[in-house]
Amino acid sequence: LGTMVVMDSVIRLLPGVLGNEQSAPQDSFSDGLLEHPHYTRPADFRGYQVPEVLLSGNHAKIDEWRHYQSLKRTYERRPDLLQKRELTSQEKAWIEEWKNR
Repeated sequence: LGTMVVMDSVIRLLPGVLGNEQSAPQDSFSDGLLEHPHYTRPADFRGYQVPEVLLSGNHAKIDEWRHYQSLKRTYERRPDLLQKRELTSQEKAWIEEWKNR
């Protein structure tokens, strides 16, 4: 099993191995943040609703929402990971917002 894990982690870095070249950089562990929440259809399931931004089709806003949620999850669940990260001014502002709540 250990050999398979090492093989997978090395092989996926080779060009053309992954179907989508953006898959590896978007892995939850690649930027030091926990992964954002994931949603599926239907948009309203037993009272749980998909955030409107995810239904909007605005990819820039969706990317921003995902980044915000990843940072928030990391801040709440694994703040130690943020000590190793060089935070942007926007990330610092979000963290200040959460501290003041």
